[in-house]
Amino acid sequence: MSVNYAAGLSPYADKGVCGLPESFDSKEELRVKVEALAQLIKESQYLVVHSGAGISTSSGIPDFRGPKGVWTMEERGESPHFDTTFEDARPSLTHLALLGLQRAGYLKYLISQNVDGLHVRSGFPRDLLSELHGNMFVEECGKCGRQYVRDRVIGVMGLKPTGKYCQEVRGRGLRACRGKLISTILDWEDALPDKDLNRAEDASRQADLALTLGTSLQIKPSGDLPLFTKRKGGKLVIVNLQPTKHDKHAHLRINGYVDEVMSQLMQLLGLDIPKWEGPSICESSTPDQKPRPAAVVKQEEKKPVKKESKEARKRPAGRMRKEVDELTEVKKERAAADEQEKETHVCTDPVLVQSLSQDPFKAGKDQNEGGDLLRTESSSPLNQSPTQQTVS
Repeated sequence: MSVNYAAGLSPYADKGVCGLPESFDSKEELRVKVEALAQLIKESQYLVVHSGAGISTSSGIPDFRGPKGVWTMEERGESPHFDTTFEDARPSLTHLALLGLQRAGYLKYLISQNVDGLHVRSGFPRDLLSELHGNMFVEECGKCGRQYVRDRVIGVMGLKPTGKYCQEVRGRGLRACRGKLISTILDWEDALPDKDLNRAEDASRQADLALTLGTSLQIKPSGDLPLFTKRKGGKLVIVNLQPTKHDKHAHLRINGYVDEVMSQLMQLLGLDIPKWEGPSICESSTPDQKPRPAAVVKQEEKKPVKKESKEARKRPAGRMRKEVDELTEVKKERAAADEQEKETHVCTDPVLVQSLSQDPFKAGKDQNEGGDLLRTESSSPLNQSPTQQTVS
């Protein structure tokens, strides 16, 4: 995604076709195609989006195979231009529009080849996101699998140790895990993370609409995932300026800047694009609490009523009213507690959700080492409204 990232990878000869010419739909063609996309999304039951480097170019991060991409410039013997750092990069309009689609219930799952961390830093729920090639801000315990999201890049690639140790404590009185933390960034020959890949494949098979944004779909296996949807009878929509490997499989092909496409799409769907107020993490898209079985609730409600009605004939009226009042008060307290728990688990913008559960995908506190966990209260100069800039 960046010059530094590309330079840190091992030498590799086959980097795909670079520098293909870009093509643009006319203003009217673009409008008609985006209207068709909006209708497809309204009719879909399970939308999955596949994002590539093209959605981050308007954030100042160069792509790989575009006219000014990292690999393209390398083939020409030129140096690519890089406008920002990973820490200073702000989510693009497309990043935030995807967050808006998820919150509105349209987008069910997001699959990304990007390592810039902008999806996570935008507040997109991590339980609905597969980052197949890693994240520059995430390091993982090689022993227990716990992941830590930092506010600075890890600085190590190729699944190598970062020099830090896991502080996860599994139970009261037990010692910390102390497993070695490793980077999540893949090198050319590294295998994709099983958990992310499995979830991405499952979502692609379940989808009835796959939307690809800013990717040439040349890298396997991530580039072939949209075909899972196609084989199951779903539709594929491709948004990219350059030709892609799977154009012939597309139900709809849109040649336009992804920011412009997503801006028009959100207007047609009647949705607002969320404002970005700084880096934040959302671990879960839904409450963790499980509803109580209906049969249990029914028994708990009916049993006290029968008991009260039978014994009411023997009890003084004042005592009966007192017990009824106490029962009502208990029910109110339980309802209030349930509501408070629900609000605690629901991720809202721009609240940073930090869960201390045992799920290895939860980002927790590293109190003794690192000290750079991502927080919304960061004094970063990024706390501004999202840019509306498109790629020029």
